[in-house]
Amino acid sequence: MKPVILLTGKNGQIGAELLRYLPQMGEVVALDREHLDLSKTDDICRAIRRIKPQIIVNTAAYTAVDQAETDETMAQAVNGEAPGVMAKEARKIGAALVHYSTDYVFDGFKKTPYDETDAANPINVYGKTKFAGEQAIRGSGVPHLIFRTAWVYATRGRNFLLTILRLATEREELRIVSDQVGAPVCASDLAATTSKILAGICERNNGGFVFSEAGGTYHMSAAGQTTWYDFAKTILEKAEASSRDLAWLAAATRGRPLIARRVIPISTAEFRCPAQRPVYSVLSNSRLFQTFGVALPDWHSQLQRCFVSESIAADLLAD
Repeated sequence: MKPVILLTGKNGQIGAELLRYLPQMGEVVALDREHLDLSKTDDICRAIRRIKPQIIVNTAAYTAVDQAETDETMAQAVNGEAPGVMAKEARKIGAALVHYSTDYVFDGFKKTPYDETDAANPINVYGKTKFAGEQAIRGSGVPHLIFRTAWVYATRGRNFLLTILRLATEREELRIVSDQVGAPVCASDLAATTSKILAGICERNNGGFVFSEAGGTYHMSAAGQTTWYDFAKTILEKAEASSRDLAWLAAATRGRPLIARRVIPISTAEFRCPAQRPVYSVLSNSRLFQTFGVALPDWHSQLQRCFVSESIAADLLAD
């Protein structure tokens, strides 16, 4: 009998990609915000008790970083409290929990990649609420995997990749922050890597999700590093060189030509936004590789794949 997997945030960037993989290892019950409001504790409890999953994969989150500065109550409810409720309910029924967190739990003062032993010190509300969610999970005693990731994008949803492509059809000049350093990661690669890890755990435990000594917090991001400025320039270079037959690209540009001719580097201070961002938030993936033997490609390769294939998931499955 296949295990039951509860997936939250099914329409989000990571959730939508996981829906391509998780059915291979179990019966997936996928819920969106309309069917599971993470700001309502009772709804979470009822859903878990009704579905009785063997594993919960929580991809849902409050991700509006700037808006969170003035909407802390909602951000805390979804990012900080809901994961703890899931963890407690999962423990009651003997289930495990997979949860995604963020590089924004760090302050950005370090000059080398952050590892899992580095102290968290979030500098914005979003990061604080995400770290609160991590702490709630760890404190619950539930078997869990927390995957911290960074600068996530996809060929759907709302993200930096699609924003740059849209703006490039509207403006001849783009002004992009050049003094923040990170590693952009494609949601498809996150989903594929997560699925490989879970499939391996299942195989070793006769179809069960038993994390035992492998449980804990791991960094899962792209190899390499870049700035938002260089990421934007690379996006436009790939778009100019790619086939406009790609459905996602046509949708992102609304069928319009790219008119951007200049990408101008600016400082974080010049950009001015409500939430402070870490200047440096590159994550070390060493522990992930040492424990599970998996590694994500470098950020450039992940982006390239988006522009050469309509079905990224099919390519990753073939890998």
